[in-house]
Amino acid sequence: MIRLLSLLQNENMKIYRRLHTWILLGILIALVFTVSIIIKTTWTGSNEGWEQRLRTNIEIDREYLNSADGLPGLAKEEIEQSILLNQYRLDHNIPPSDKSMWGMVLQMSSLIQIVTIFTVVIAADIVAGEFASGTIKLLLIRPASRSKILLSKYVSTILFSFQLLVILFITSLVLNGLLYGFSDVGAPYLHIDNNMVVQESSMLLHALSTYGLKCVELVMVVTLAFMISTVFRSSSLAISISLLLLFLGQVVTLFFSQWSWGKFWLFANTDLTQYIEGKPLIEGMNMAFSVTVLIAYFILFNYLSWSIFNKRDVAA
Repeated sequence: MIRLLSLLQNENMKIYRRLHTWILLGILIALVFTVSIIIKTTWTGSNEGWEQRLRTNIEIDREYLNSADGLPGLAKEEIEQSILLNQYRLDHNIPPSDKSMWGMVLQMSSLIQIVTIFTVVIAADIVAGEFASGTIKLLLIRPASRSKILLSKYVSTILFSFQLLVILFITSLVLNGLLYGFSDVGAPYLHIDNNMVVQESSMLLHALSTYGLKCVELVMVVTLAFMISTVFRSSSLAISISLLLLFLGQVVTLFFSQWSWGKFWLFANTDLTQYIEGKPLIEGMNMAFSVTVLIAYFILFNYLSWSIFNKRDVAA
């Protein structure tokens, strides 16, 4: 255990000794500032008169429900839920949260893709870079086993991604609190349960769960990049394949959704936030199914990494 901790410390020193690591951190913080300020300065609306807007929306939705024939069940349910939520806000004097501190913190969760890209860069180089520079031989002559060496690299990469997530969340929270005010810090998150009853819960817990569920895709893509880096000893190949799948993953998912086996596609399951709203991408999917599929991919990626790394001859 002590030897593993020593390896982890060594890998973290390697990561944070590189200039590009600090450049990536600076870019992430700058993006949060830039996006938040642009949205604040370009948004011309206000929450004043929100009650009348919600009443108007309720009337429009009710008229649409009464006039629309043959409306799909899912579309009808969405409209009914919208009416319930808007009416609940009016009855309990709870303004919409889209243009508030919490609303912006939730919008900033889209920047987790940037965190994924930055971490993929680190994951792609952390093993392949050792082979390219020849320093892998110096690592393997240590008394630690190959499995511990590879584990220290993988864990260090995941810890780096989680540190970026924490920086993203805290920066978003503090900055948007300053821009929109901290008065909404205690605002509730409204959602509808299976019995079509509006429920209140903590907005903080909702924000944390949203970030947590979105980071599932981060972990899977980083694990994929780590595997490619280990198996093919090429950082450029690991970066290009991982990011290509990241950007095209949902497009391919929509294409595969016309077949039942499409639900086994990795990127059909990485966005677990789809189950918060109860709207899976493909019929027959649920949280338990997606978690099972993700675990299977996770085990496969790591099995390939460890088995090939432990068997590879690096004497040449």
